[in-house]
Amino acid sequence: MEKTNAIAVEDVVLEKPGKPLVTSQIVNADLTEDDVIFLEEYDEKAKSRLYHRIDIRLVPMLALLYLVSHLDRANIGNAKIEGLEKSLGMAGVDYNIAVAIFFVPYILFEVPSNFLLTKFNKPSHYIGGLVIAWGTVMTLTGVVQNFGGLLATRVFLGVFEAGFFPAAMHTIGIWYPPNKTQTRTALFYCAAAIAGAFSGLLAAGIAKMDGLGNYDGWRWIFIIEGIASVIAGIMACYMLPDTPASSKWLTADEVRFLELTHIATRGKKVKGGEQKEKFKYKTLFSVLLDWRIWLMSIVMWSNTVPGYALKFTLPQILRGMGFTSTKAQLLSAPPYAIAATSAICSAILADRFSWRMPIIVGGQVLVIIANSIQFVYAADIANNVALCYFCVFMALAGAYPIIPGVMAWQLNNLAGPLRRAMGIALMVCLGNVGGIIGSFIFLDAEKPKYPTGFGSSLGFAAGGLFAAFALEFVYWRANKKADGMTEDEIRGKYSDQQLEELGDRSPLFRYAL
Repeated sequence: MEKTNAIAVEDVVLEKPGKPLVTSQIVNADLTEDDVIFLEEYDEKAKSRLYHRIDIRLVPMLALLYLVSHLDRANIGNAKIEGLEKSLGMAGVDYNIAVAIFFVPYILFEVPSNFLLTKFNKPSHYIGGLVIAWGTVMTLTGVVQNFGGLLATRVFLGVFEAGFFPAAMHTIGIWYPPNKTQTRTALFYCAAAIAGAFSGLLAAGIAKMDGLGNYDGWRWIFIIEGIASVIAGIMACYMLPDTPASSKWLTADEVRFLELTHIATRGKKVKGGEQKEKFKYKTLFSVLLDWRIWLMSIVMWSNTVPGYALKFTLPQILRGMGFTSTKAQLLSAPPYAIAATSAICSAILADRFSWRMPIIVGGQVLVIIANSIQFVYAADIANNVALCYFCVFMALAGAYPIIPGVMAWQLNNLAGPLRRAMGIALMVCLGNVGGIIGSFIFLDAEKPKYPTGFGSSLGFAAGGLFAAFALEFVYWRANKKADGMTEDEIRGKYSDQQLEELGDRSPLFRYAL
């Protein structure tokens, strides 16, 4: 269970989910006695209405932006079966290189991008600017004349897309307490699954524009979807809420409730309406050297390796089952619809019980089973179409709940805005190394069996499963050790400044399981 009772970070006591703060728990001026009474007496129905209003304004916008980001990074798979390779003279592993090159800048720019985000008075403008930039790049991809031009646009696409997902997670951390994060993360993350479903349908329709303006159908896929991203970015600049204090649609009491809840559950005050903190190399090094973040990244690989591999290869796999290009595009939609449903339902359960690990492990088990079956039967896929197509459903239904679970788990176990921003960005950065791996494991020379693809997906899912169990044990043991000390003993051993600097390593901190 997520246990954060009597946690002090920046001298702020945190509450245990399901139990209100009591006056006797006040330890400093960040939460006064009046503040605690205000939180205790805040009407439950009013809370529900407030978070519903936030959901309406925040989650759909994040979902739309994440949808267009996944359309833009993965539509190369749709363009491939519409003639991309032939038009640009690509051969061998050129396609795999074009897919993988996106992840190099995507990985390198995630941490610095999220640090820049914390410096903006209006994060919505920063996020919207990123979307406008990558949409412009995507549109330009539709007019490239050679393989070199394609690589260049993929690099810049990675640069601008790098900052979005960590920024979205950071934004969710500002607006929601820990026990409400995974459902919201899943709601916008399922946009990636919707993108997987929608991309095939959209590409099938856009490809019918072949010849219009003397452009091939695959070019129109990039152009139309790029223009859609630019429009979405402009919308984000005006519609994406920044912080409670800057939101005129909230009452003074609602702003106070959200800011006090943030202090109570995150351990940091939102000063001036923004989560700002000076850059500290000490914080950066603490993040880079935190082996738990690296271990969590291995858990993330159980999604990113098989997930991206399927995203970039599924239309080709379906063609290997004997379907035409158009039917392959259309048949890629239903598995992603199931994946979105799986992500949302599992997140609701995880938030209901405030326990992340079982949902993550359950998804990993499905990925392992699906890829084990594919590894055995894909060689004779033409005679096992129904079974192999069902395994695609199973693999995606298992993979998509993993990322929301990992993000919520990590978000709830990092204290302080700067450490949280850097930690989330580093984990996403490391996790997306799986995108590079996934780009190279399904090789055309091995179709339709794809032993490297299905075997590697199986192996990374199994590795992630063991990493999840290891993290659960480490967090449980740390909490048990901390429970063995009283608060008086801890405060006698550490100064308030030391407890603040320790952050989530403080003996007053309790890790979310």
